[in-house]
Amino acid sequence: MTDTAAAPDPTMEAIGDAVALGHEGDPDSARRDLLALWRRIGAAGDAFHRCTLAHYLADLHDDPAEALIWDVRALDAAEALTDERTQRHHASLQVAGFYPSLHLNVADNLRRLGSFDAAAEHLHQGEQHAGVLADDTYGNTIRTAIAEVREAVARRDTARRASAPGAPR
Repeated sequence: MTDTAAAPDPTMEAIGDAVALGHEGDPDSARRDLLALWRRIGAAGDAFHRCTLAHYLADLHDDPAEALIWDVRALDAAEALTDERTQRHHASLQVAGFYPSLHLNVADNLRRLGSFDAAAEHLHQGEQHAGVLADDTYGNTIRTAIAEVREAVARRDTARRASAPGAPR
């Protein structure tokens, strides 16, 4: 019998713990913990850790400029990822599946900053990659968010989307 369970990854566990703090209503502690992990990982550290951490940390910033910095870091880290690395964490992960969400997040922050043409370009990139998403809750959520951001760009709307991660519910 082959053991298909991933080896324990203390960094991913720490990222998950910090994200849980944010979901439980303590974004300040979540940001503090993720920033401490970022300092430990470093800008040249494991691309999977950097991508995941930056993706979640962006959601903890209300300021779209601060969120954009982290979203760009996540997108840059994804460029250094391989399927082999992501599948060491979970066998079902493929880097291609990260891009729709990563481009969506960059686009949404650019839109909130009033950079509509740049936002539209990232939406286009997100749409180009969306075909890899399954027809499930996650895939539908990302496709719906891309459509919402596309509509907001067309209206030249810079308001935060009610459905955005980290948005007040």
